Amino acid sequence: MASVAGPTDPTAAHGHSFGKKTFHKPTYCHHCGDMLWGLIQQGFICEVCNFVVHDRCFKTVVSPCSSIAASLIKNPVAHCWSEPFHHKRKFCNVCRKRLDDNVSIHCEICDYFVHTECQDFAVADCRENATYLPGKNLACVRHEHHWREGNLPSNSKCALCKKTCWTSECLSGYRCEWCGMTCHASCHMNIPPECTFGILEPIYLPPHAISIPRTEVPMEAIIGVQVRRKETLSPRSISEEFSSGDTGRYKDEEFAQAHAGGRDRDKQNKERDDRDEEVIKVYDGNNSLRRRIFRTIVVQRQSQLRHVLILALRAHHITKDPNNFYLTDLYSPDETQLQDPTPVPNLHHKEGKRPAVFLRFRDRDNDKGEVRVFPGKLQVSQAFCTVPVDSSTTVADLIRESLKFFGFHEYGCEDFRCSEILLDRGVTERVLSWNERPWEIMKQLGRDSIRQMELMRFYLQLKQDPHGPNVALFVGNLPPNLSERNYENILTELLGKENKFSNIGPIYYEYGSMVITYEDSEKAVRAFYILRESRYEDKHLLVMLLPNLEPSMIPHGVQPLLIFVNVKSGGCQGLELISSFRKLLNPYQVFDLDNGGPLPGLYVFRNIQNYRILVCGGDGTIGWVLQCLDNVGQDSQCSSPACAIVPLGTGNDLARVLRWGPGYTGGEDPLNLLRDVIDAEEIRLDRWTVVFHPEDKPDDGNKQVNSSGKKRQKLSKLKLTNEQIKKQVVGASTSEDNSQIFVMNNYFGIGIDADLCLDFHNAREENPNKFNSRLHNKSVYVKMGLRKMVGPKMCKDLHKEVRLEVDGKLVELPQVEGIIILNILSWGSGANPWGPEKEDQFSKPNHWDGMLEVVGVTGVVHLGQIQSGLRSAMRIAQGGHIKIHLHSDIPVQVDGEPWVQSPCDVVVLKSALKATMLKKMKGKMKRRNTEPTMLVSPGTQLAPLPTNEGDSPTDPNNVTF
Repeated sequence: MASVAGPTDPTAAHGHSFGKKTFHKPTYCHHCGDMLWGLIQQGFICEVCNFVVHDRCFKTVVSPCSSIAASLIKNPVAHCWSEPFHHKRKFCNVCRKRLDDNVSIHCEICDYFVHTECQDFAVADCRENATYLPGKNLACVRHEHHWREGNLPSNSKCALCKKTCWTSECLSGYRCEWCGMTCHASCHMNIPPECTFGILEPIYLPPHAISIPRTEVPMEAIIGVQVRRKETLSPRSISEEFSSGDTGRYKDEEFAQAHAGGRDRDKQNKERDDRDEEVIKVYDGNNSLRRRIFRTIVVQRQSQLRHVLILALRAHHITKDPNNFYLTDLYSPDETQLQDPTPVPNLHHKEGKRPAVFLRFRDRDNDKGEVRVFPGKLQVSQAFCTVPVDSSTTVADLIRESLKFFGFHEYGCEDFRCSEILLDRGVTERVLSWNERPWEIMKQLGRDSIRQMELMRFYLQLKQDPHGPNVALFVGNLPPNLSERNYENILTELLGKENKFSNIGPIYYEYGSMVITYEDSEKAVRAFYILRESRYEDKHLLVMLLPNLEPSMIPHGVQPLLIFVNVKSGGCQGLELISSFRKLLNPYQVFDLDNGGPLPGLYVFRNIQNYRILVCGGDGTIGWVLQCLDNVGQDSQCSSPACAIVPLGTGNDLARVLRWGPGYTGGEDPLNLLRDVIDAEEIRLDRWTVVFHPEDKPDDGNKQVNSSGKKRQKLSKLKLTNEQIKKQVVGASTSEDNSQIFVMNNYFGIGIDADLCLDFHNAREENPNKFNSRLHNKSVYVKMGLRKMVGPKMCKDLHKEVRLEVDGKLVELPQVEGIIILNILSWGSGANPWGPEKEDQFSKPNHWDGMLEVVGVTGVVHLGQIQSGLRSAMRIAQGGHIKIHLHSDIPVQVDGEPWVQSPCDVVVLKSALKATMLKKMKGKMKRRNTEPTMLVSPGTQLAPLPTNEGDSPTDPNNVTF
């Protein structure tokens, strides 16, 4: 293969080292995606990154080689890597080969895929999701596309030429990570650079409205991505026999040799001997030897030293002048420098190991050089400046020369600082002192790793963080309902006085959570790591560093969507959704409820005047979010944001009534879910307060459920669970009043219905891992119902144990074993106990008329008939104020949270708390995913969706989808 790249090569600006090659199997051009035709399929391939191109496309290549891609980034952003996984039908963004057969990882935020052995060469160009700059006017903000090459969604069309631009044969085509626009490599240079976030713009939280304090805390710790951070080594590098990555021709053979039998290995070695070739391990510095991470090259045994040196540089994606480097023999006693005329045969061999060399920088022969200084967040037009340095140049001199180049003549050096930024496996920053010497830093880095030396940058920054001094930490998992002084003392004891916070508040007493604020970012980072490793009362503390939102930077007409995902709900599909939403939207607007609940997200959005919420979970999760909204609404600019639902639970009755479906199955495109939220209409949902007044008699700790009020009471026979705490409100109870208050959104059950719910709840508490699918959960309900049919009847003659008053009138109860009080016309996974409309004394119900419906069931068989749609429940009453007296111990449940209640008075009355919900547009057709792009062409109007304004939003038929 003859190398054709040179100074006059038009593609050399993109860093490729092209060589001509004849391909002996079907091969596709990475520029246009077409096959290389002909019996002798000739084309060009990059000897570093394996980029294949037609002869006709050779002069129009725009995709940069991975050897220089890192140097093209102005502000590097680290990726949030996933766990290793076998990805199908994807290509590596570094070596461009298929991922199917090897373990690979991907970024949780953007569509960047790499082999685990290629991770060292991944380009730190993840989306920059927080770019707020103080003093910059919204009208001056121009957001540009963030292009990612290859791995396009199927059936992607080019936004410019309208032709198909995806392929399943190679890494080809481009996609904007913000708006989803797709295009050909040759077309994307002609697309206007400004990006408007596509069809998701109405709910997109723009990056220029978010600021993150300038700390070294990684992004995954801020957004709650749970990734194990281990310095894992590839099995091939641990054995010290197989490269952790290989850009040479024999990479696949090397991997096969590690797992092949002795006969195959001998055969491969014989073939190499016949070709008179040698496989050499190349270490790029002392660090790579310590970590036992190397690359391999395959050379002819008679190769000249310069040829071996160039191959070693290419293997580590190093593009600097080869004259500045040399090779040494790793296994020689004194690390002898390789010399012509026969460098390869003179290499020392260890038994069972390949020869190995060190790639070294000629630091003794280079007392001066050049370094690049990047302006970082400073608002200048230049991407970087090049400053000549020598062994006597200090960081202060470097800052002074950079300020002159960038035109900051009026500023003094004392207002700025210089940081060393490394792009090796992420982005790490170190602030330099003024007397450190940049050229000595470069040379020391070259001894440890030539690759790191290549990727190291100097960044100029203002000394004072432009985003302000306040850094907010959310702290959870402390005991609930303590005083502010107690919380301060606990945190001070854990942190030490030297790391004490500047301010505390707000405090969410019921949840044992709070926000603490620091004015010193370094102190805040120390506190973050201390608290993250701390325990209190045998519980690990939960700590999150919170981003800041600037409301003035959100465009008019945009209602940012705050997304909560309960990864434990129902079928446990939340992990897929949370990953999809973080890629489609800004990851800072997506919160995992397993990481602090709704409170961190609501605190971050507290200053936004108009936003929406999407809750991904079951009815219990929705109640939890609404309850937290009740607690924080008075301190927020938007006290009652409209809430939409992605039903992940088992019952999902509220979601059914609001037309969000019986349950998310994973089959619908998450993009379509977000489009439905944009189109949804706002409606009001009645909410009700259920107050339990126990009879005046000695407390029986086995029967009373604990309220989460300020007065602490004994637990019920059921241990108080987190779900119950989430649903309870703070009661205004006095020392004489043991009343407990609940907020009801869906229904309140007494008797057989609650008894079944209690059995299911106890079974799930005993074996939570078994309840991981809707089908299993419903089958458990059926089994428990069958047992109730043949076993003793706990709720027999319930009508004799309950007295019911509706709107001040005593209601005579029929012979029933259960009573259900309905706010919505969906119960038990979509059944309608009230039944179809008929002529009687009751009015047509809905969930905003201020009325409740009371129905009765005669037993388990009747419950089954209601759920099957064969019968309706017995209509008993309808009213806005209900009073019930329980004469004995009876199972009860409020919105699916059950317990056994001792004799008491129960009052159900209209709550002063408000809830605004989002209802999916009726008659909305399921979209076929034929156009995966999120972009709407300029001037195109979306067709209005059909709706039937005449139908009641609470029509019983709405539960059918």
